[in-house]
Amino acid sequence: MSYKSLLTVLTSSKTAKAPLTQLTALADHFGGHAEALCLGVDRTQTGYYYAGANAMVLQESLARAKEEASNVQSHAESELGKSGVTWSAESGVAQIADLGRHVAQRARFSDLVVLGKPYGRDRDVEAEPIVEAALFEGHAPVLVVPDKADVVAQPKTVMVAWNESVEALTAIRKALPFLTKAELVRVVVIDPPQHGPERSDPGGMLSQMLARHGAACEIDVLSKSMSRVSDILNRHAVDTGSDMIVMGAYGHSRFREAILGGATRNMLEQAMVPVFMAH
Repeated sequence: MSYKSLLTVLTSSKTAKAPLTQLTALADHFGGHAEALCLGVDRTQTGYYYAGANAMVLQESLARAKEEASNVQSHAESELGKSGVTWSAESGVAQIADLGRHVAQRARFSDLVVLGKPYGRDRDVEAEPIVEAALFEGHAPVLVVPDKADVVAQPKTVMVAWNESVEALTAIRKALPFLTKAELVRVVVIDPPQHGPERSDPGGMLSQMLARHGAACEIDVLSKSMSRVSDILNRHAVDTGSDMIVMGAYGHSRFREAILGGATRNMLEQAMVPVFMAH
């Protein structure tokens, strides 16, 4: 298994550096194709403005979105053209309410989606819905790259957050190209359950499965010494010098089709290294 179709979704050249750099590094490492979907986002909400202003506002917003898409595509083409990998870039315009459909359609046919961190002062409102759409609607694994994280095509140490959930196991299976080539996979279990099949050997069955793929594993059993699991994981990643974190993505459906759960959101807010997620 390998990542041959790699996608990033860009809506601003200001936040494009980290995902583009990581995208091209991975495409070079795996011999894959780097694709950039450059979207201009129409952020107006139909019906918000009074009737006489609707047409003017929408026309102006559409023209602005088209210009943004063109600028982002030019920036992506310039950066991808320097990389030496096989690449393509395409631009389009999407309304904010319909953004998920466009992202999910492309993500569905990608082996891995590389995106920038969705939280921060310079992040636009569409950054989080793009991550959500790729994960929950496109059913693709997503690698979220913090702005200041080191670009690593093949991480030496990968930390796996293991809680026996289906989402965690899905992420681990989709991360096998990274896990099998890593020097060390740290299986992290926080407060393992006192009942269940793994109570006497937390993480043992997962480590056995990964070892059969050739991965070298160690199991770290941690106590919940902090109120948020995400804080424990991020601190442990720093303490152990991990280059990547692999974890399941958890979503809750209620008012929206999909929304990042609290554990996933907190993890991405604080992460200092790339986070590989799947649902």
